[in-house]
Amino acid sequence: MPQALSTFDLLITGCDVLVRQDGKYAVVNDRDIAIAGNRIAAITPTDAIDRAQAREVVDASGLLAIPGLINCHTHAPMVLFRGLAEDVTIESWFNDYIWPLESNEEPEDIYWGALLAIAEMIQSGVTTFADHYFFCDEIAEAVDEAGVRANIGWAVFGHEGEAKLNQTVDFARRWQGGARGRITTWLAPHSPYLCDRDFLALTARRAKELNTGIHIHCSETHDQVVLSLKQHGVTPPVMLQQAGVLDVPVLLAHGIALTPEDIAMLKDHDVAVAQCPKTYMKLAMGTAPVHAMREAGIVVGIGTDGVVSSNTLDVLEQMRLLALDQKQAAKDSTTMPLQDVMAIAFAGGAAALRLPDIGELAEGKLADIALLRQDGAHLFPCYDAIANLVYSARAGDVDTVICDGRLLMRYGRLLTIDLPRVKAEITRRLQRLNQRVAEKRLATYPA
Repeated sequence: MPQALSTFDLLITGCDVLVRQDGKYAVVNDRDIAIAGNRIAAITPTDAIDRAQAREVVDASGLLAIPGLINCHTHAPMVLFRGLAEDVTIESWFNDYIWPLESNEEPEDIYWGALLAIAEMIQSGVTTFADHYFFCDEIAEAVDEAGVRANIGWAVFGHEGEAKLNQTVDFARRWQGGARGRITTWLAPHSPYLCDRDFLALTARRAKELNTGIHIHCSETHDQVVLSLKQHGVTPPVMLQQAGVLDVPVLLAHGIALTPEDIAMLKDHDVAVAQCPKTYMKLAMGTAPVHAMREAGIVVGIGTDGVVSSNTLDVLEQMRLLALDQKQAAKDSTTMPLQDVMAIAFAGGAAALRLPDIGELAEGKLADIALLRQDGAHLFPCYDAIANLVYSARAGDVDTVICDGRLLMRYGRLLTIDLPRVKAEITRRLQRLNQRVAEKRLATYPA
C-alpha cells in the first residue's frame, strides 16, 4: 500500500543511492528520493511513495544518486586561460603566465568565465565550490543565476594594501547569505609568502568583525617553507598563528609541506585543508601528508584548483588521483582505501566549507544531488559500486544534477546556463585575454 505523505516538489524514482550508515558508505538499490522545498524529505524503497504526491518526477532508473560533489578549492574564472601554461616550472607558471594573463581581466570577463566554470562543474556533478579569485561580485552573480552553492573569497595580495582588503570585506558583507542562502563569503588573502604578518593580522581582525572565515594558500611547496624559515624564522602555518589568522575558521589550500610540528599545532585550531592532487603532480610540487593530517583530526576535503594547473574542474578525477598519489607516495597499496576517499570527498568537503547540511543523502539534508549513469562499458560489471565510483566513473557519466532542490541539469541538458551564449561571449574576449606582458603581472612569485 503506497505510503500517505504530504505533497513533494520533486520525486526521484528508481535509483541506487550512496548513503552513510554507521560511519560507512554503502550503496542501497531501488530507492526513491522525495524532496520538499530545498531539502530531502524521505528516501524510501521504490514505489513506496505515490508519484501523484509529487509536483515533478525524475525517472532515475539505473542511475546512481550521490551527494552533489564539493570542490573545496578552485579559481573558477581561470577557465579563461585553460591550456596556456603547460610543461613549465611553478615559478614560470606564476610569473610568466598566470599573473600576466590575469592582469588582462575585466569584471565582465569574470562573470562569463564563472558561468563557463559553473557549467563545467554542473556537468561534472559538482553542486558546491569554494572560490578564491577576483571581481567576486561577478562570480556571485553567476552563482545566483546558475543555481549552485558557493563559498566565495575575494583574493587579495599584501602589496595591494588596506584599501583593497576593505573592498574585499565590503564584498563579503554584501553577499553573505546571498542567492537565497546558497552563498557564503570568506576573506581570502593570497598566501603567507605574498602577505606579510601585519597584513595577515589585519585580515584576521576583519574576519573576526565579520564573524567569517579565511581561505588562504599555505605551505604549497617545500621551497616555500625554506623561504619562510629564512625570512620569518617560522613555517607558514606558524606565521598564520602568530598573526591571529587561526583564531577564525580557516581553509588552507594544499598544505603539501606541512611539518609534523605544523600538524600538531593546527589540530588545536578550526582548520581544514583542501587537496588538489592533479595540480601537485602536474607542477611537481610533492605529495601532502594527508594520512598524518587525518590522524591528527584535521578535516581534509578535495578541490580541483584552477584549470590552468588541473585543466578540468572534475572532482571525480581528483578523488581517484588522491587515492593513487597517496598510495604511491607511501609505497603502500592499502593506504587511502575507498572508505577514506568517500569520507574526504563528501563528509570532509562539507566540513571543510562548514556546511553541515550538504555532503550526505539523508532525510533533512539539503537536496544537492548528482545522478550518474551506470550503463557504460567502463562501469560493467559492477561488483562494487563504490570502487566503480572512485576508479572508473567519469564526469561524462553525470546525467542529472539538483542543487537546493532545483534541477540544474536534466538528462544531460543544462537548464540554468545558456552554454552556447557563454562560449560565444568568451570567444569575443580571448584575443585580448591571452596576451602575456610580464611587466603587467599582478604579483611576483618569490624564487
